[in-house]
Amino acid sequence: MAASRLNRLLKLKPLLSSPSPSPSPSPSLRFSPIRRGFCAAALDSDADVRFPSGLDHKPSFSIRRDPKERNVQWVFLGCPGVGKGTYASRLSHLLGVPHIATGDLVREELSSSGPLSQQLAEIVNQGKLVSDEIIISLLSKRIENGEAKGESGFILDGFPRTIRQAEILEGVTDIDLVINLKLREDVLVQKCLGRRICSQCGGNYNIASIDIKGENGKPPICMAPLLPPPSCASKLITRADDTEEVVKKRLHIYNEMSQPVEDFYRWRGKLLEFDLPGGIPESWPKLLQALNLEDHDDKQSLAA
Repeated sequence: MAASRLNRLLKLKPLLSSPSPSPSPSPSLRFSPIRRGFCAAALDSDADVRFPSGLDHKPSFSIRRDPKERNVQWVFLGCPGVGKGTYASRLSHLLGVPHIATGDLVREELSSSGPLSQQLAEIVNQGKLVSDEIIISLLSKRIENGEAKGESGFILDGFPRTIRQAEILEGVTDIDLVINLKLREDVLVQKCLGRRICSQCGGNYNIASIDIKGENGKPPICMAPLLPPPSCASKLITRADDTEEVVKKRLHIYNEMSQPVEDFYRWRGKLLEFDLPGGIPESWPKLLQALNLEDHDDKQSLAA
């Protein structure tokens, strides 16, 4: 039954045909805890979805829960390399909710050497986007496993990227807030090319040292490298898709698709746009202020 409902959701007609604009959310909003649940809504459609044969997990969802019974359910938007993972991870520690990065789910599937890994490798290495069916299945599996372990709420990173994905997500769960991180493109390219991963512990680091002077009305941007501890320094590897050609292609694809998704959430009063003023030391306190969470920083931000 649940799989059938998901099949119908994956072929929704666009929801933007007659939107009613509403104001963007105020940065001073306080977000109340906390709700559980990730569920499917029955919608009328005869459409069907064929999941890749290499993926053995077919999504199923629970019923919707009262908003007071679950934690926050937030989404991070932003170009590849903008820092969604860094800030989402810090907020997950701060608020006690799981950080679910769809990029990590894909990489985990890639490293599994399963029947889907080769197909995913070709997609990722060419800088293309993974299909909605694959992402939904991986995301569903992660959320179901988390709920079984008692997790409540989530912060999504890397999903949705298209209107179709936003419609699917809207149909299956409640999103409280969408945080759209913004950063100029020349800085994004440098950041992406500087990304490194520890092959042993999986830690994420960045060796890029960015110091761009302000000009033509643009403010200066300074970002110190995020260097690994000595135990990881000799084990750093570069992601296969972090080449200049692939990075620029990903940015181009993202920019083409991002505006409709931003509008989708802006019209629903759920979009909070945040221009990163610099690296973590400059941006983190201001992000907490925008989210009205600065009172939490002293206790937990260092743990993030």
